[in-house]
Amino acid sequence: MIEEERKVNSKGQVVIPRAMRKALKIEPGSKILFRLEDNTLILRKPNFDAVDVFKKIAQQINYNKKIDPHQYTEEFEPRRKPNSMFGSNPKLNSFSEKDESKDHQL
Repeated sequence: MIEEERKVNSKGQVVIPRAMRKALKIEPGSKILFRLEDNTLILRKPNFDAVDVFKKIAQQINYNKKIDPHQYTEEFEPRRKPNSMFGSNPKLNSFSEKDESKDHQL
């Protein structure tokens, strides 16, 4: 357990000791929770919220450029095998057109 005594300044602010900030990974801009129980003030870091993190990331991205869905077609074309759904992977392309024609015969 770590315990340190600190002074409250004229604005009612207290500096969280460095060792405690490091232990809780509190950085500038981090949120903390204060809870008062009887005569005890409890300070803790809130639970991690992944949705909130992704919202912040999305807000920081300033990408207004429209993406052309066909932009990379020329790049990927040479990698594709003709009449193949799975590119050049022979294991995935074991189903041939000959096999397909047998299925359609009655």
